[in-house]
Amino acid sequence: MIPAQFDYLRPGSLQEASEALASDEEAKVLAGGQSLLPLLRLRLAYPSLLVDVSRLEELTGILDERDHVFIGAMATHDEVLRSPAVIAGCPLVALAAATVADPAVRHRGTFGGSLAHADPAGDLPAVALALECVMVTSTRQIPAADFFLDYLEPALEPGEILVGVKVPKLGPGWGFHYEKFHRTAQAWAIVGVAAAVRRANGSIQEARIGLTNMGPTPVRARAVESALQGAEPGDAVRQACAEAAEGTSPTSDLHAQADYRRHLAQVLTHRAVNAAAGRP
Repeated sequence: MIPAQFDYLRPGSLQEASEALASDEEAKVLAGGQSLLPLLRLRLAYPSLLVDVSRLEELTGILDERDHVFIGAMATHDEVLRSPAVIAGCPLVALAAATVADPAVRHRGTFGGSLAHADPAGDLPAVALALECVMVTSTRQIPAADFFLDYLEPALEPGEILVGVKVPKLGPGWGFHYEKFHRTAQAWAIVGVAAAVRRANGSIQEARIGLTNMGPTPVRARAVESALQGAEPGDAVRQACAEAAEGTSPTSDLHAQADYRRHLAQVLTHRAVNAAAGRP
């Protein structure tokens, strides 16, 4: 299908891009285009103006900044998953980025674009939530817990652009895993689980769990996190992971019913926690 008519602007600076977006409430940011272009083709989005930020240097780069890694919004998924700074400092991000769609999409799609799209079925929003990332925009910093407001609705004001993301380094003793169930490589996750686990003295001391596609926004599995504190591998972990669906509101669609998603959340959380804890 042919997209509806729109104007196109390639600004030369972040300020120019912000001003263009602020002047037209129907304007959209064009970065890698892997989420936006399908919506345009299907006429599910009708922007009057596309603001192409793909050549803005302010949005590029991946930097190791002591206690966190800063990932520029225009960094592609492929750049992220191959970055030595990301692999060393926040490996969960690299693990999840490697599961995004297929190589063609990963070479064009951007880290910031995926987060700003705010699709709960996307892999990276749940990771950002679990790691308590901070979204750096052209005007402020927003904790991940406050960034995802509703389905496809990020906490970005008119004219505000996501510049990059601060990903905290959790330090030694942590293990990470991203577990995902989907139909094909290109398909969105039916359910996904981002897990960060810190073990000591044979038991789990702390856990961070983010759920993909279990509601209109990514979900932090707080009940599981609490139940895992002090749990030793085995039945205690399995019982804790059985709480994964608590507080979620998954939808039913052509790919899965809500109750099936709840079951998947329990199974995949158990797998992800065990993998992050270094157990088969």
